[in-house]
Amino acid sequence: MANLHRLPILGSTAAVPVWGPGPLSIARVEEGADDEFAGLLQVGDLAREVGKTVRAIHHYESIGLLKPHRRSPGRYRLYAKDAVARVRWIGKLHDLGMSLAQIQQILALWEQAPSAPEAMRQIRAIYQQKLEEVRSQISRLSLLEREVGASLEYLDTCNTCDPNELVAACSDCTNHDDAQAEPELVAGIYATAEQPKS
Repeated sequence: MANLHRLPILGSTAAVPVWGPGPLSIARVEEGADDEFAGLLQVGDLAREVGKTVRAIHHYESIGLLKPHRRSPGRYRLYAKDAVARVRWIGKLHDLGMSLAQIQQILALWEQAPSAPEAMRQIRAIYQQKLEEVRSQISRLSLLEREVGASLEYLDTCNTCDPNELVAACSDCTNHDDAQAEPELVAGIYATAEQPKS
């Protein structure tokens, strides 16, 4: 059986018993519950801290991406502070375009790796691929940013057009300098429109 490795951002919960009913629970509460529950977050607190809904937190737990640290005497889920890092990690991977199923696969790769270096190598390979995808997306967005800016500059001259001019005349506009290339974000609007009759 392969050794299991826990992500540092979640921490190990193997040695922490699940809070249960019975005499032991009552005794522990009476002896110092304040110390035992200090720093633990209820699900609503965790949700507010990370900007997620309680439903989302419960869903992450139901699919194995998140585990409560323990239960309160009233059986409420209590989360350690490192759960904040785990939920934010899930959110960042989601922002990178990964589905929850893919995030589950990352955790499975991590936990089933034969050694810590191998686990890190696999995580690094995934992050390297995502970095390349992000850089490619940034490049595409930068091109779009420039074209949107050029389109706005082009459209700024349209306020000199005769207010009574028909929209169909835009495809044969004479207000713009012929040397100024018409941005595709403008030309595409009327590319298949019927040309005005002379």
